[in-house]
Amino acid sequence: MSMGILGRKVGMTQVFDENGRAVPVTVIEAGPCTIVEIRTPEKNSYSAVQLGLGEVKPVKVTKPMKGYFEKQEVAPKRWLREFRVDDTSGYQVGQEITVSLFQNGELVDVIGVSKGKGYAGVLKRHGFGGTPASHGHSVTHRHPGSIGCSSYPGRVMKGRKMAGHMGSERVTTKNLKVFGVDEENNLILIAGPVPGAKNGLVMIRKTA
Repeated sequence: MSMGILGRKVGMTQVFDENGRAVPVTVIEAGPCTIVEIRTPEKNSYSAVQLGLGEVKPVKVTKPMKGYFEKQEVAPKRWLREFRVDDTSGYQVGQEITVSLFQNGELVDVIGVSKGKGYAGVLKRHGFGGTPASHGHSVTHRHPGSIGCSSYPGRVMKGRKMAGHMGSERVTTKNLKVFGVDEENNLILIAGPVPGAKNGLVMIRKTA
């Protein structure tokens, strides 16, 4: 279990390494995040640090959440997420977490919600090959084919890959390299793509 930070995906660009090679990187505006609550084994049965990111208009804060933030004596935040940690002794409510938590060359895991693709067929969703283009096949080119067995068991087995909703799910991309940290502008550059659309919320944590 390791500490992390919340951020907003800005987009992708490319930078050049020391050998002059272009490296695609994702730019993330990370933090500064405020610690809203400390979870302890005595009170919550587990150890974690709850972070808040982003300002929110008071009119958009529900009464229960308004009371929660007032109890913690912290300004309302748009997003709240928890990071499991082994020891919470070094953290306190109201403390700010910035991108200085990370260093160049460090490996991180990035968690985000993937782009929604809507209702997708089996070719797009699972990479099926479809049926032949000719020789008696007329309207089944993108069909899945048979989905069942014979008279036994006489049903469709659970877990069968079929058409359905694709995307909009939590995705974790592991072992990505930190390519640069800009503490002044709260930016972190991560080599390669990360899950989610532009302006989407991402969680960045140190690889365990």
